[in-house]
Amino acid sequence: MPASIPTRAELEALVLAFTDAFNREDLDAVMTCMTDDAIYDQFNGVCAVGKAAIREAFVPQFRGDFGTIRFVTEDCFVDAAAGKAMIRWACTLEHEGVKRRWRGLDLLHFDGRLMKEKHTYAKTDALLLQPFD
Repeated sequence: MPASIPTRAELEALVLAFTDAFNREDLDAVMTCMTDDAIYDQFNGVCAVGKAAIREAFVPQFRGDFGTIRFVTEDCFVDAAAGKAMIRWACTLEHEGVKRRWRGLDLLHFDGRLMKEKHTYAKTDALLLQPFD
């Protein structure tokens, strides 16, 4: 049976709930948003395929290995008929008293109400993150 197609408002709410789960550091909630065969194309070019591989890719972030990471939504564009969304965000990171920030976006593809692809693009090099106060 084909997945039901969410409305524009429903798809935007799914995208924002996904981002909120990251900010709450709730890996289980993040993973419930994804199809079993989902793809996560990271900003560094590494690609994880399937829920187990994606969870493994997220674990260091959720475990706090990089410090406290938060995403502030700046824009969200949704094409409900195509099952696609783009969210532009500012990411902040605080680790051992040092604060950094950068901007990026995720291109998200959905199968009904579940994400099947997450492509992340960031305006940063991990070594050149901008400090902030």
